[in-house]
Amino acid sequence: MKRVLQFSGAISLALAAVAFILMLVTNAVIVGSGQFQVVYPGTYAIFGHKAEGLLDVTYNPSVLALIGWILALVGMVVVLLGVVLPLLKVKGVEKFAGLMNLCAVVCFVLAGIFMFLVVPTFFAANDSDVPSNAAIGAGWVIGGIVFMVAGGFAILPAAVDFFGKKKKRR
Repeated sequence: MKRVLQFSGAISLALAAVAFILMLVTNAVIVGSGQFQVVYPGTYAIFGHKAEGLLDVTYNPSVLALIGWILALVGMVVVLLGVVLPLLKVKGVEKFAGLMNLCAVVCFVLAGIFMFLVVPTFFAANDSDVPSNAAIGAGWVIGGIVFMVAGGFAILPAAVDFFGKKKKRR
């Protein structure tokens, strides 16, 4: 357990990086089934898409997908600071480590939740009704779960420290 606590920041950062990559390279929304499917990539849901040709369509970004993307970036930067600053022997990091971990957890969990809400928010941003056969992409489901697991690893040292202090008081 001590080894997991020692590397929990690095594990959290690696999991968040995997989820972040899944967010960008996989399909966010899939409409249809069988041989005919319309897919909307994650980049369309996050950043939108401007029409480039005659048959191309302009898509507005999903607000929650964009906020989730920003929260994921903020969470990864906070965890990266929590991993790198102690290695550089920066003084005073111990005082704010718990707060930094809590900030990263909130960012990762919200990013994961916002990934699950992409279907209704994407269609609402584009002023259309949600089709009955619209579904979230598998990569976004996995990415949302991985973001939440990354948040769990980020808060692990603070949680063990908190519950360890409670046991000592008894």
